[in-house]
Amino acid sequence: MIYLLEDDSSIRELVVYTLNNSGLPAKGFDRPSKFKPAVEQETPSLVLLDIMLPEEDGLQVLKYLRRLPATKNVPIIMLTAKTTEYDKVVGLDSGADDYIAKPFGMTELVARIKALLRRTASENNPKATIYENGDIRLSVDKHTVTVGDRKVNLTLKEFELLLMLMENREKVLTRDRILNKIWGYDFDGENRTVDVHIRTLRKKLGKAGDIIETVRGIGYKIPEDIV
Repeated sequence: MIYLLEDDSSIRELVVYTLNNSGLPAKGFDRPSKFKPAVEQETPSLVLLDIMLPEEDGLQVLKYLRRLPATKNVPIIMLTAKTTEYDKVVGLDSGADDYIAKPFGMTELVARIKALLRRTASENNPKATIYENGDIRLSVDKHTVTVGDRKVNLTLKEFELLLMLMENREKVLTRDRILNKIWGYDFDGENRTVDVHIRTLRKKLGKAGDIIETVRGIGYKIPEDIV
């Protein structure tokens, strides 16, 4: 749930309406005395915070949020009519993650929110650098694959394909999704490209390659773990 603290009713209603219709559930509040009890009752996933507010300014509310254990890492975007570099620096130095000046477009706001949510999710859940399944061990940092003590030489596409399967263990990956991820959305080849790479990948992995399962008519997957 995204929380918006904005005393201008026209802006508040438009932003909340836009976010809810963009698949981003949101609630709006017109003053800190209503906003704070809601925060303490339910931790928001992101906060949009105006600087010029009744009761206390947005920077004070920002400091309050950063002091609370539940919200100290919640992403916060400052919304303000102020456009000076000083105000921007003060907001960011006080713990805001991003800053957008009024007037702003709804498309830009939604894009900035989604980008910040993706970034914070990635920071809170960093990708593994080592993947292991059965006898297969893949190192992202070293860009190596071993089966037991044997080093396996893979092409770049084969490595990316194996990494994608191991990152998404237990999930069935369709041929189209694999094509889009590894070859790009503009790739106009046939689905046989994926099948050919799976075949050569299995061959290079030897018996360990049996972990790559074919889901008939859909795509491929690797099970959660094999011991």
